[in-house]
Amino acid sequence: MSSALTDLFPHPIVQAPMAGGVSVPQLAAAVSEAGGLGFLAAGYKTADGMYQEIKQLRGLTGRPFGVNLFMPHPEYAEPAAVGVYAHQLAGEAAWYETELGDPDSGRDDGYDAKLAVLLDNPVPVVSFHFGVPGRDVLDALRRAGTLTLVTATTADEARAVEQAGADAVIVQGVEAGGHQGTHRDIAENDGSGIGLLSLLAQVREAVRLPLVAAGGIMRGSQIAAVLAAGASAAQLGTAFVATHESGAHAVHKQALTNPLFTRTALTRAFSGRPARGLVNRFVREHGPYAPAAYPDLHHLTAPLRKAAARAGDAQGMALWAGQGHRMARELPAGQLVEVLAAELAAARTALSGGGTA
Repeated sequence: MSSALTDLFPHPIVQAPMAGGVSVPQLAAAVSEAGGLGFLAAGYKTADGMYQEIKQLRGLTGRPFGVNLFMPHPEYAEPAAVGVYAHQLAGEAAWYETELGDPDSGRDDGYDAKLAVLLDNPVPVVSFHFGVPGRDVLDALRRAGTLTLVTATTADEARAVEQAGADAVIVQGVEAGGHQGTHRDIAENDGSGIGLLSLLAQVREAVRLPLVAAGGIMRGSQIAAVLAAGASAAQLGTAFVATHESGAHAVHKQALTNPLFTRTALTRAFSGRPARGLVNRFVREHGPYAPAAYPDLHHLTAPLRKAAARAGDAQGMALWAGQGHRMARELPAGQLVEVLAAELAAARTALSGGGTA
């Protein structure tokens, strides 16, 4: 299904923006150069840090790319609950010989400053996670020549995206790795998400916007399936974590296919918001007690996660991964796009009856 978005790149393959250092300019450039849509993740960066990465990416490719922003978070967390969780993490701090972070380090992720940069220096695509920006923001980006995408995890959220005036919806199934992009985070959200194919069908009936399907997609045959279900493109995150250009820690890359890690789960343990990752010691021990408190817990656990990474300790790291993580392939990102495109073509041929029995 052609749209203003998919006309930007030959293959219906979008590299998910993964905050925390995974979606580096080299990865986004390799994906875009291969005919997909590469993405930078502005989350957890300063406005200037985001701008410098955009400059670097533009020096690596002249092809279209995107930048992802986190929506500011309202105050939901109970300070007392955050304090109790900090007390529970005291042993982790002692083990890793570090201090816990300040949970009050900021809630808006520099949102306004980043928007100002993107309006002064427009990029082809901007996506939003954790909510819907106001119509004034989406209109301003449109006037700047930028296409806008917003994540939705329910049909109601997709309707809100359409009403706000976005150009497309990222339909995120519960299989997806990393943070669920729910528009309002409440404790009842834990583990109750909708699978991608069911969600695609619901959203397809709810809105008329182009859809980008996200959640556990690792193979070209899965891309073919979501395209057949009404999506215009597929967004893959975990599939790109293991690529050569990914900025993920080597321990994270290796853990995706390590038999030691047998499953994923949605957990609040590291950030206070439901996020899917490999189940390790930290998730098992602290996940059941982590309150709904984002980004408070993200700031609180940041020194622990960094210390675990320095020590090469997979049991203390946030190993974000979708349900298809065992299918990860250690390839250059551009080659992965080419392999996915070939698999997609073969699957489409088979679906159309052109395959052999």
